Amino acid sequence: MLKKIGGTRKEAVLSRIRQENKYISIEELHNTEKFSISLLCEIAMISRSSFYKWVNREKSALENENKMLVDEIIKIYEDVDGIYGYRRMTMNLNRKLGQNFNHKRIYRLMKLAGLQSVIRRKKKRYMKLDPQQVAENLLNRKFTADKPNQKWLTDVTEFKYGNSEKAYLSAILDLNDNSIVAYVLGHSNNNELVFKTLDLALTASPGAKPMLHSDRGFQYTSYGFKRKLILAEMTQSMSRVGKCIDNGPMEAFWGILKCEKYYLHKYDTYEELSNAIDEYISFYNTKRLQKRLNGLSPLEFRALAA
Repeated sequence: MLKKIGGTRKEAVLSRIRQENKYISIEELHNTEKFSISLLCEIAMISRSSFYKWVNREKSALENENKMLVDEIIKIYEDVDGIYGYRRMTMNLNRKLGQNFNHKRIYRLMKLAGLQSVIRRKKKRYMKLDPQQVAENLLNRKFTADKPNQKWLTDVTEFKYGNSEKAYLSAILDLNDNSIVAYVLGHSNNNELVFKTLDLALTASPGAKPMLHSDRGFQYTSYGFKRKLILAEMTQSMSRVGKCIDNGPMEAFWGILKCEKYYLHKYDTYEELSNAIDEYISFYNTKRLQKRLNGLSPLEFRALAA
C-alpha cells in the first residue's frame, strides 16, 4: 500500500517539481531562443549558481533516456511536418527504436517539448440532385474486409489553389488495409474523373470484383457508371441520403489528407497541389503506420495478406 504524504512533505515535493520545471524551461529557452541565462534566472527568481548546479548534476538513466526520446520525437515530428499526435508518435518511436514505450510517457514528453498535432475540421456540402439510378446501402457500415479487393469505398473531394481556383480528387480505398488503390486529380468534378479512377483501380487489381460503395453523387448514380460496374461484375452499394457516416472511412481519409498535408501549406499552382497529393498518398500507403493494421502501413499489411 502506498504511504500517505504528510502536508509539509507534500509541499516540499511540489516545490521541488516546480523548481525542476523552472530549470527545464530556462534550459529550453536558452537553447532555442538564445535568451541569456542571467535574464531567465532573474525572471524565474532563482540564482544562477543553483541553475548551473542543476545543469552539471549527474543525470539519472531515466533522464538520459527521456532526453534521447525527446530528440527522436523532434526528428520524427519535423520529418512529417508536425502531423503526428502522441499515439502515432508512440507507434513510430517503438518501431524505430525496437522498444515498447507507453503512450502516456510520450504524451508527457511531447507536451514538455511543446509539440502537438495539427487538427482541422472539414465541412461537408451537399447538392440536391435527381439521380438516374440508386443502389441499396449493402455495405451497412460494415467497415471491415477479410481480404484485399473485397470492399472498396470511393468519393470525390474539393481543393483550392492559387486565386480560389478549384481541383477535385477522386479516390478508391480498400477496406481490408485502408490503402488507396487508385486516385485521380482533375480540374472538373465530372463523370470522366470518376470513371478514370475506377479504370485505374481495375487495372491495378486485374480480376478484382469487389463491392463498391459510394455516396449518391451524380457520377455514381449515372447510368454510365452503373454500366461500368456491370461489365466489371462488381456490386454497387450507396450511402443513405445525408448519411455521410455510411461512407465513414472514406470521409476519414479526406480529413487525414487535408489535416496532415493540404492545410499545412499554400498552393499557388495546380502542379504544386498535384505533387503534394502524390507525395502524401505515397507516404500514407507506404509509411503511415496504423494501429488497426498492427502498427503497419497499408501496403505492408497488404503484402502480408498476399
